[in-house]
Amino acid sequence: GTSLALGLRHGRRFAAPELLIVECANILWKKVQRGEVNREEAKMAASLLERSDIELFGMRGLLAKATELATDIGHPAYDCMYVCLAMSRSCRFVTADERLVRVLHQKAPREIANLCVTLEQLSAGSN
Repeated sequence: GTSLALGLRHGRRFAAPELLIVECANILWKKVQRGEVNREEAKMAASLLERSDIELFGMRGLLAKATELATDIGHPAYDCMYVCLAMSRSCRFVTADERLVRVLHQKAPREIANLCVTLEQLSAGSN
């Protein structure tokens, strides 16, 4: 997913809920714990994220919709925060999580599902 995501950055703007920061910090911590990266590599990755051009949005205004979507589709609310941000911004939701996109296309209203695409689909030019 990472190489596909990096390849798709050119000419695109990115937005995410502030939850992204916490999720990335936790992933970096796990990678250090597992010995996949060392402490300095994790610090460097965190620093790069701090300086990235991803526009971050507060989550309070997404809470009710994300909770509703999560309960409707039976999927964790933290992923639904990203989907609801895309809805509020009228933009595409792109993810490496093929299972989430499949669930959204099966269970979410069409106007939500139509916003959602996998990295693979986007890189293949199907959406």
